[in-house]
Amino acid sequence: MTTTAATQVSAQPGKIRNRVLWTLQILLGLFFIVASGLPKLIGQADAVRSFQDIGWGEWYRYFVGVVEVSGGIGLLVPRLSGYAAAGLSIVTVLAAATQAFQLHNPGLSVFPLVLAVVFAWIARERLTAR
Repeated sequence: MTTTAATQVSAQPGKIRNRVLWTLQILLGLFFIVASGLPKLIGQADAVRSFQDIGWGEWYRYFVGVVEVSGGIGLLVPRLSGYAAAGLSIVTVLAAATQAFQLHNPGLSVFPLVLAVVFAWIARERLTAR
């Protein structure tokens, strides 16, 4: 009976961690699809203005929108979730750098950097579990 109890106790942290990961993946996936990527693709005024400030043209706004929507969808697909999280970690680091250096607003780079850490953790957990 002691080995069964020890096995159940050691299995619990994995289940809890998996639930936390899936909760984060669903929330962040929906955020990147609905609130981040789609406004860039449909041409929301704020997204258009910020990409005009960057000065790389319309193609860049569409490219970033497609990458963010794809990453958000990838977070929701079990086989792709680790790779999507790794890719979104890179995207968010680049977004922080753009905020800090291209748009000269380093205060807004904190949120993407926090997301980069969260995505790196999700990627590590999902890719090492294989």
